[in-house]
Amino acid sequence: MKILNVAKKAYDNFEEIFCVLCVAIMVTCLMIQVFFRWIGGSGMAWTEELSRYAFIWTVFIAAALVAKHNAHVRITAQYALMPVKARLALLISTDVLWVIANLYFAWLSWNVIQGGLLFPELSPTLGIVRGYVEMIVPFGFLLMSWRIIEGYVKRVIAGTLRELVENNYNQ
Repeated sequence: MKILNVAKKAYDNFEEIFCVLCVAIMVTCLMIQVFFRWIGGSGMAWTEELSRYAFIWTVFIAAALVAKHNAHVRITAQYALMPVKARLALLISTDVLWVIANLYFAWLSWNVIQGGLLFPELSPTLGIVRGYVEMIVPFGFLLMSWRIIEGYVKRVIAGTLRELVENNYNQ
């Protein structure tokens, strides 16, 4: 039972944990870079590359984190004059379009990455296949879509779907 609780906690906080680890890697690499530039006059190339990859991974996972918390920047002025049902219908339809666009971008980026895996290009200093690093792009879009859909499912089950539009725009 304890393993299930740990797994659930890890699932519920995946984006937070992942982003903290990536930011820690990024900051550590940059501190090493600064230290060696200060001491020896030149940095270490691998720290720069690793920090860049950690930053890219942080950005894509953080986008899913923001989607999970329904905190993405939205233009919402059009909702102010609408009735609640119309607001909800418009919000759901725009989120459906968002998920469709995410899935399309995931598919496109996966097709590009497949070519990168067939003809691997190694990163200059770390020597890893860049296709593996770039897999964060389709994964990030898929995770973002999953968290959007999951948010709606949780709200439907809890009976709180209308709260998405009621609390922000009181008539």
